[in-house]
Amino acid sequence: MTHMKSRRTILLAAAAAALTGLGFQAARKPAPAPVIDPLIAGFRKTTVASVADAVDQILNRRGFLSHDMRPRTLQGEAAKFVGRATTALMREATPDKATPALSAKHSVAMIDAAKPGAVGVIVIENGLDVAGLGGLMGTAAKARGMAGIIIDGGARDLPEVRGLGLPVYSRSVVPSSSVGRYATVAQDVPVTCAGVEIKPGDIVVAGEDGVVAVPQDRAMEVLKRAQEIDERESKMVPLIKQYKALTKAIEIFNRI
Repeated sequence: MTHMKSRRTILLAAAAAALTGLGFQAARKPAPAPVIDPLIAGFRKTTVASVADAVDQILNRRGFLSHDMRPRTLQGEAAKFVGRATTALMREATPDKATPALSAKHSVAMIDAAKPGAVGVIVIENGLDVAGLGGLMGTAAKARGMAGIIIDGGARDLPEVRGLGLPVYSRSVVPSSSVGRYATVAQDVPVTCAGVEIKPGDIVVAGEDGVVAVPQDRAMEVLKRAQEIDERESKMVPLIKQYKALTKAIEIFNRI
C-alpha cells in the first residue's frame, strides 16, 4: 500500500513538473508580431504635400480635402496619421427621424466595428453647424485603436477628445448636437468628403498641411511618385543653400 502511494506521489510530482515546464515555456513564447501594411508604412514616411502632388500627377485630379479641414485636437507630429478609411454618412432629417437612436447610428456602428489603425470618415452633408463627433464617440474610437477621425462637418468636446490623444480633423468646431437635426443613413459607403471622393479602404494621409485621400487601387503608384518627389526635394535643398537662390535648383530638377 505504501509502495502504491509512493508511486502515485512520484507520478503526480512528475506531471506537475511537466505542466510547470509547459507553462513556463508558454509564458516565455513571444507574441506574434503585428502584421504591418507596407503601403501604410510607406505613406507614414512621406509628407502630406508630396502625397497631394503625387495624386495630382498620377490621377490627374485632386486628392487633397478642402483647406478648412484642419486638426482640432492635436498639433505637430501628434496630429499626423495614416490609415485606411471606414465611412459614415449623415443627412438632414426631421426631428422624428433624427432621434437619439438614429442621429448617430451608423457613425457609432462604424466606430464599434473599426479595426485598429482605421481612419473614421464622417460626412455630414451641408453640416458645418452640426457636430459629428464628441467625447463619447471619441472615447470609443480611441478604445478601438483608430488612427484618427476626419469629419466633413463639425467637432465638439475638444478638451475631452484632446485628452484622449485622438487626432481629429474637421471643417468646423461647433457645440451643437445632431439629435433633432441630422440622421445617419449609411455606413462604409463611398462618400464625398470636403470635395474628394473617399471609398472604404482608401488610404487617408493627414498632417498639419491638411488631409489627402489616396484611392486604394492606385495607392502603390501614388506612394512611389510621392517618394520620388521627397527624394528630389531633398536633393534640391543643398543646391538652394549653395546658390542662395531657387533658380538653379529649379533649372536642374524642373520642380518647385
